[in-house]
Amino acid sequence: MQITAVVPTYNEAGNLPGLIESLAALPLEDLRVLVVDDASPDGTGQIADELARQDPGRVSVLHRERKMGLGTAYLAGFQHVLETGAEAIAQMDADLSHPPELLLEFVEALRSCDLVVGSRYVPGGSVDRSWPLWRKGLSAFGSLYAHTILRLPVRDLTSGFKLWRRSTLLGIPLQRVSSNGYAFQIEMTYLAHRMGYRIRELPFYFPDREWGRSKISFAIQIEAALRVWQLLFEYRDLEARSEHQP
Repeated sequence: MQITAVVPTYNEAGNLPGLIESLAALPLEDLRVLVVDDASPDGTGQIADELARQDPGRVSVLHRERKMGLGTAYLAGFQHVLETGAEAIAQMDADLSHPPELLLEFVEALRSCDLVVGSRYVPGGSVDRSWPLWRKGLSAFGSLYAHTILRLPVRDLTSGFKLWRRSTLLGIPLQRVSSNGYAFQIEMTYLAHRMGYRIRELPFYFPDREWGRSKISFAIQIEAALRVWQLLFEYRDLEARSEHQP
């Protein structure tokens, strides 16, 4: 199975080399990485280019002219890797908060489902132990809020750690996806469920980043809260299909 990890970056110069090294060490014969960089002022794009020169068969880079948001970065990355033949597409943060070794379990799980979601809120999953209670509560509430309104059988709707089957992404109307940030993660999972694709959650521990700053702002959180209600109306025309087969 040819797997490509799509990794959006903005000011991740301190994290990207470690992530690429960890992915390269996995016992997956055909694992590739597409870095989608939004003109990072800290030189992340140049570092990505050097990593691609060192390992051209594994690493490639998609440069964008400016910071345009997480959702559009993923959509551009998805389009690129689908055109180049990826059979499974991973979503990962560049800040090492998504453990690369868990991809091995994701690949095995994908044999019996259409989308694997790394989950902090199923048994066995958790967030950084050093987070204060208010931050843990806010993180959990965001997923619970969307889970309750959209009536989805998925606990971690804001997770950005996923593995998609190629046919799943091709079957989703990506041209209609307009969210960014947390809302993008919610919208994509909602679409997969709405169209009858099988989703499985695997637990993981989400540590805080060790280098750099989080990109999640108050405005992004507000967008996610409002978009949840919009999604209910935007996709009423999509009727759930029967269970998809591999």
